[in-house]
Amino acid sequence: MPSFGPAGPRTASVFLAAALAVLAPSTALAQACGNTGAGFDSWLSRFKSQVAAQGISASTISSTLGGITYDPAVIRLDRGQKSFKLSFEQFYARRVNNALIARGASLMRQHAGLLDRVEQRFGVPREILIAIWGLETRYGSDTSSRYSIIRSLATLAYDCRRSAFFTGQLFDAVRIVQRGDISAANMRGGWAGEIGQTQFLPTPYVKYAVDFDGDGHRNLVRSVPDIMASTANFLKGHGWKAGQGWEPGSANYAVIRDWNRAEVYQRTISVMASRLREARGGSRT
Repeated sequence: MPSFGPAGPRTASVFLAAALAVLAPSTALAQACGNTGAGFDSWLSRFKSQVAAQGISASTISSTLGGITYDPAVIRLDRGQKSFKLSFEQFYARRVNNALIARGASLMRQHAGLLDRVEQRFGVPREILIAIWGLETRYGSDTSSRYSIIRSLATLAYDCRRSAFFTGQLFDAVRIVQRGDISAANMRGGWAGEIGQTQFLPTPYVKYAVDFDGDGHRNLVRSVPDIMASTANFLKGHGWKAGQGWEPGSANYAVIRDWNRAEVYQRTISVMASRLREARGGSRT
């Protein structure tokens, strides 16, 4: 669903991680955790054995988990999140401006046919999808490739703070490589394991990603059809009600909460989507 910091569009993803914890695979893969890197290699060796027992191929294990090391920078980032302590007004002002709205309106026109098809299939309005896309990565212009997703998730899975949750995410990241959606080399993104232009974590990626362009892969890094359809599928899967509003107090506003648990982020999606609707001429599909 993160650079992290007050203006980083991917900060939301850690809160998305908490929101999606119920979707994580069985915690049976979790191993003894650690608060320093001293036991990481032993933990990783045990994890590899358990992943192999789940049917992951030796070549996938080698390409994803071979040679990775503990990353203390990820732990520092995990402990230092501050953006969601801002008021709504402060948060919105930092994340949304007229240029972001104008660009979103332009993208709605550019991808009108695609968005028509997505709305018809999933029932989620384009304004919501474009708002999420803009907030997460400024429409794909601010996706980070700085961090190895596998290394980050392995570090967080080994760390004691949320070991069981991130162990499930790590397992699903390996599954994404196994099924051919993303190569191990291209598994790069935010420090907390966020993938692609709307910043899916691996578990919802496995569950909700859609091949909407028909190329045989669920590509949330480069395929706009896959990105829009997958984001809509996530919201539909969490109960989005077609044809209804998204204002605070509505059923769909509660679905936005499943995208991100931070109240300031939920309100920002809702308000930005309403501004995009106005920019489009006030219509709602």
